[in-house]
Amino acid sequence: MTSPDTSLDAQGTIPTPSASEAARERASGWRTIRRVLPYLWPEGQDWVKYRVVAALAMLVLAKLVAVSTPFFYKAAVDALGGDGTGWLLAVGAIGLTVAYGVARLMEIGFQELRNVLFTRVGQRALRQLALETFGHIHRLSLRYHISRKTGGLSRIIERGVKGVDFLLRFMLFSIFPLILQLLMIMAIFIWQFDWRYLLAVAVTIALYVWFTFKVTEWRVKQRREMNDQDTDANQKAIDSLLNFETVKYFNAEAMEARRYDAAMQKYEVAAVQTNYSLAFLNFGQALLITSGLVVVMVLAAIGVQSGDLTVGDFVMVNAFMIQITLPLNFLGTVYREIRQALVDMGDMFDLLDQPTDVRDKPGAQPLKVQGAEVVLDNVRFGYDPARPILHGVSLRVPPGQSVAIVGPSGSGKSTIGRLLFRFYDVTGGALRIDGQDLRDVTQDSLHAAIGVVPQDTVLFNDTIAYNIAYGREGASRADVEAAAKAARIHDFILSLPEGYDTQVGERGLKLSGGEKQRVGIARTLLKDPAILLLDEATSALDTQTEQDIQDSLRRAGQGRTVLMIAHRLSTVVEADRIVVLEAGQIVEEGTHEALLAKGGRYAAMWARQRADADNA
Repeated sequence: MTSPDTSLDAQGTIPTPSASEAARERASGWRTIRRVLPYLWPEGQDWVKYRVVAALAMLVLAKLVAVSTPFFYKAAVDALGGDGTGWLLAVGAIGLTVAYGVARLMEIGFQELRNVLFTRVGQRALRQLALETFGHIHRLSLRYHISRKTGGLSRIIERGVKGVDFLLRFMLFSIFPLILQLLMIMAIFIWQFDWRYLLAVAVTIALYVWFTFKVTEWRVKQRREMNDQDTDANQKAIDSLLNFETVKYFNAEAMEARRYDAAMQKYEVAAVQTNYSLAFLNFGQALLITSGLVVVMVLAAIGVQSGDLTVGDFVMVNAFMIQITLPLNFLGTVYREIRQALVDMGDMFDLLDQPTDVRDKPGAQPLKVQGAEVVLDNVRFGYDPARPILHGVSLRVPPGQSVAIVGPSGSGKSTIGRLLFRFYDVTGGALRIDGQDLRDVTQDSLHAAIGVVPQDTVLFNDTIAYNIAYGREGASRADVEAAAKAARIHDFILSLPEGYDTQVGERGLKLSGGEKQRVGIARTLLKDPAILLLDEATSALDTQTEQDIQDSLRRAGQGRTVLMIAHRLSTVVEADRIVVLEAGQIVEEGTHEALLAKGGRYAAMWARQRADADNA
């Protein structure tokens, strides 16, 4: 009897959970089970309920056939030994042996039919849970995603979905059938033999279950620790791979390997200790189940010697004990995995319970864009209440005009862009589009009205055509090419060997910075938004590429309300109005010429940047 296990404890010991911790785990387990049950019995989907009922019916039939099989075995042995009478001798050993084989085949057939009936139910539940989790993650706020660990998050989802699959299959088709079969066999023992057999079997099962659960409880907390170590090691690996270039720049391959190995070393040490405890569990289980088997078989042997039982009865008792021991052999593994599945699913449901900071109001209406006027009315905001960023900013961007927001790093420029897209809600004042408070409209309609070209355009690991078409679902190839022409990247794309079908690589790394920006501009043009937000759109580019991109951006902004967030002042010279932001407050505003003539903050910034450009 073996129960493969990979759980661990970072200290290499077997922790014993406190009573309060165990109670919390049980409560969490029941909560998780309650969350899963609606997926097995959904309202308004009768076909799912029919399949669940039919699968359970097949399960019961399989167990009825299973407990009847030893009777055929007994009858065949008695017929061969000449102990049979009446119909046993008439049917004969060969017929009884065939009946035994048919019964075994029927048992397997009912089990497989049960699996066939339930497979669609289980897969549907997994798909719904995975989709619900995936959708919820996208609904979580930018605040959550900034602080998240991508590798750890993916592992939580992966383990949670696998946990659901395991729980549905093993709890429904292992624990319940095991209990049903044990009850049937115990009833047969008291009916067919006497109370001593029932007592021996009951004591054996009770001691076995007690020992298995007790030892496994010690080991359950180890698995939670294993998850932490596994998540930590996986996060370090993914983080290192995502920053491949940085690792190379700083010649840090050896350091990254040491960090990863340190995390894996904890896993290794604990795994060794866990295998020791697994050996103890397996030997203890074998000792108890073997002792019970010996006691029952000794009772049967005494019965045969005294003439109260036949040899067939002896064989039947052995067959029933095998039916008991085989599923019990896996009880430790199944129980441990069910507990772990509950832990993994609990982590996933905790993720689903993670509140969204920004959500639509009840009855929120779609944004109605008329002229696309943007107004900041005494806007106040801080990522941390103790550290405010914006201190009462008021600004009006007239329809169809371009307004640039400039200022030093940390002044709150990009924060205004995030508030406009409603990644966060303002903590004071209001932000409006065409007189409508952004908190009163649906996020979908708001996002549809705003196109963003960020400082670093991130592309999907797919084709150029796919990345441009991402701007509008269902866009035709002609639409994609028209957007590429408007962004002045069409000719470059055609010069590539695979044209629009060229793969851009992970995060678009196969393209240069300027090429990625043009793809991003084309994508935004295809979206055709009423408001264009340029968030440091050219600050990461060289001067020549910046000038080329600026032309594309000017064309993109025609007929739209444009809000430019920039650090490099040369990119905002042609803006209708320039706003200088400093320490979360507007300190100057006007046209480029007017601000230079004023000789204030903007003029000083302009002079400094021109001097830096001349010295470069």
